[in-house]
Amino acid sequence: MAIIDLWYRLVDMLPFVWTHYAFMKNALLAVLLVTPCFALLGTMVVNNRMAFFTDVLGHSALTGIAIGVLLGFHDPTFPMIVIAVILAVSINLLKDTTRASIDTVLGVLFAFIVALGIVILSRQGGFVKYTSYLIGDILVVSPQQIAWFFIIAVVVLVYWFTAANAMILTSVNTSLARSRRVNTFLIETSFTILLALVVIVSIRLVGILIINSLLILPAAASRNIARNFHTYTVWAVIISVFSGIAGLIASYYWGTASGATIVIFSAVCYSISALLGRRFIK
Repeated sequence: MAIIDLWYRLVDMLPFVWTHYAFMKNALLAVLLVTPCFALLGTMVVNNRMAFFTDVLGHSALTGIAIGVLLGFHDPTFPMIVIAVILAVSINLLKDTTRASIDTVLGVLFAFIVALGIVILSRQGGFVKYTSYLIGDILVVSPQQIAWFFIIAVVVLVYWFTAANAMILTSVNTSLARSRRVNTFLIETSFTILLALVVIVSIRLVGILIINSLLILPAAASRNIARNFHTYTVWAVIISVFSGIAGLIASYYWGTASGATIVIFSAVCYSISALLGRRFIK
């Protein structure tokens, strides 16, 4: 692909040893595409207190993989996406119809969805074959996957610029949003579907166990130092991209898992932001 070739030539201009390897070039481009998406969606996740929700979405990948295995899918990505989208819409519907708290609903679904996936995958000792999904590996990302990440990044940006105001208003005051003729159900449902898509597609990069952290930490760090929603978004993107690049490069030199190393850098950024607070950020 011409774009990939151009990217390779640009990275080759950098004076670092790791730029000599195609897998690092691919991984860096994937980081630059995925981390801004995580940051933008993460701001709304933190704003709407949906951290547990995204954790449930991430772990639904186990059941998606299991269903894919039962149906004979060589690549379980499609069933993973279908299960996650169905789960996201179901949670959104239950939130408005059940008398139970949303935490209770999520806890019940979390327990069921994880147990179902493990039961199916563990038949005849087969679960070990799918443990790679738990920790992910961004270093094996292919140019074809990068093309999909590019499409997803464009979709997220278009959605953000067209629906951000409605999302913010809905998160602040649902009744006020409805009085302004905002279809809050449509906004919330479309956001959860997009969130499910991004989470599931990114599972192979960072793994089920830590993908929620990559959504939450940059946004939470940004919230500690931002004075308004605009700076909240900007800082979230900066922190997310910085953590992604720094974590990827550090994992190369340290010989550690890339996804987990990126999370460590995100956690460090959060700790620094918590110490600084708003007093030192103008």
